[in-house]
Amino acid sequence: MESQREMNFFDLCAAGARAIGRLCVACCHWFAHVLRVSYRYWWIVLPVIILGLVAAFYYTRPGNVKHKVNTVVLLNGPSIQQFEQALAPVRLGKTLTNEDAITPFVRGRIATRFQTFRVIDCLDDGIADYIDFKHKSKPTDTVNVQMQDRICLQFRIKTRNLDSVPKIEQALLAYLNSNVPMQQSYEIYYRNLLSETTFNHTQMVKLDSLTSEYYFHNHLGEQPTAGISNGLIWVGDWRVHLFLEDIYDHQKRLQQMDHRLLLATAPVVFENHFAVDAKPINGRIKFMILFFFLGWLGGYILAELIDQRKALNAWLKA
Repeated sequence: MESQREMNFFDLCAAGARAIGRLCVACCHWFAHVLRVSYRYWWIVLPVIILGLVAAFYYTRPGNVKHKVNTVVLLNGPSIQQFEQALAPVRLGKTLTNEDAITPFVRGRIATRFQTFRVIDCLDDGIADYIDFKHKSKPTDTVNVQMQDRICLQFRIKTRNLDSVPKIEQALLAYLNSNVPMQQSYEIYYRNLLSETTFNHTQMVKLDSLTSEYYFHNHLGEQPTAGISNGLIWVGDWRVHLFLEDIYDHQKRLQQMDHRLLLATAPVVFENHFAVDAKPINGRIKFMILFFFLGWLGGYILAELIDQRKALNAWLKA
């Protein structure tokens, strides 16, 4: 039975290899046929290829070249879901009013294809490591963690409109920060941030005062000590906690709070200005090659129809 199974497995492998071989031979025959028909009807194929190259040249003319523009958005309170809901009218180009600053850029097709991408934290240290432009990350991933207070915003713009990027940035900020739900989330976030900053500062002062009380009022500084280690001071057999590590932890936390307060000026803040990707989407060389093959394929189809016109006429009259 085992030998029969082995034979069946090898037979399956051999059948698969033969099928792949026949497919490769068929592809070679088809390609040779395409070359033969293209050569025979070059007076049809060549003009179509030239038309394709002209179309590629026109599509990639200097003023029509498109670029991606990116920035990382810092959310001060609002969730990513709230941000995407507020951005939805801009992405769809609908429900925007004439009073919205972003409306002329969206309806005028100056800025197009607004997209969002998650920012990934690999080390779980609160620092962004990379942006998931391919949408491969998952919310349940515990290694490549999707950050909840940052998101990448991207849109596309033509070269002739690059001067409008600063105006689009200001208009987007004005539009997003006028969203009522995000304003409410921001107000709660800012109050909590102030309270946490005040608490950390108060606790640090208390711990520092407590350390001074131990050290100076008990005259520990004047007594011989066995040494200081890990925030502890030894006086003979007496151990006194100086709370140095706790003070340092509160100080680090306070620095983080101060930095967040400095950035928390609005519900939505851009970590940096919009950066224009130097590599164009519709680069001339890439599109010339693409349109060349499309023109060749279109010319071959026309040539094949002409070559088989008698068979087609007979089939239609049958």
